[in-house]
Amino acid sequence: MTLKYSTFSSYYWLGLLVLLLSACTTTTNVTTTTPKEETTTTAKTIDGNEVVVRTAGETRIEIPDTVRLQPDPYSALVEMETNFGTMKIELFFDAGEHRANFLKLAKSNVYDSLLFHRVIKNFMAQGGDPDSKFAKAGDQLGTGSVGYEVPAEIGQQYYHIKGALAAARQPDEINPEKKSSGSQFYIVQGANVSSTQLDKNEREYDMVYTEKQRQLYKKLGGSPQLDMEYTVFGRVYDGFEVIDAICQQPTDGVARPKEDIWFKVKVIRE
Repeated sequence: MTLKYSTFSSYYWLGLLVLLLSACTTTTNVTTTTPKEETTTTAKTIDGNEVVVRTAGETRIEIPDTVRLQPDPYSALVEMETNFGTMKIELFFDAGEHRANFLKLAKSNVYDSLLFHRVIKNFMAQGGDPDSKFAKAGDQLGTGSVGYEVPAEIGQQYYHIKGALAAARQPDEINPEKKSSGSQFYIVQGANVSSTQLDKNEREYDMVYTEKQRQLYKKLGGSPQLDMEYTVFGRVYDGFEVIDAICQQPTDGVARPKEDIWFKVKVIRE
């Protein structure tokens, strides 16, 4: 039996097992409020750029064409072009096997014109299924594979803060080693994150978030329910507005966007 990959085993979406698969701000000043349930604020990043932050209920969005995160000099860099704009992404040095694999697939054109085949607002956008390249409308996607998996590289330094690039995998029931899909990945949009959520993770996984990580979760949002369960091997450092645009698109009953969202990956620095 063929099983689809999932972001996390306890989160089955409509009963399907589906493959799934930082702009530090300082001071914030309220500028407008429209309407009562929605507030708009401005903030300045550490490099002096202005960021617009909009909060409505549980949703927090930074209008992020001015959000910039400086990549580590040891990180590999790629650009992911989509029909909603281009994201600049760093691939972490410490997640060596995942970094090397992603670069290999990009250089061999595997990530040329594939689709984001599963999109959930305030959560994530998933892509990398090789079968999506020539998929027709209505095709069920999420089971495609490049024929191998990548050993898990789950560490306490990388988390599911907005913009995180992480590897999809099959659920724990059939994949107790948490090995990653060879090609499928997801990019986190996420939602507001409370200190209570992070405190719970620390108790459950016997780990500690740094103050910087907590601040990034607070300012950018994310999906901490996935921390310590999936390999995070990169992050978007420019182009957060593209994530928001993709995750706002209408989807069908299995979370496939009604209009195709394609992407291509170009290597900038290895």
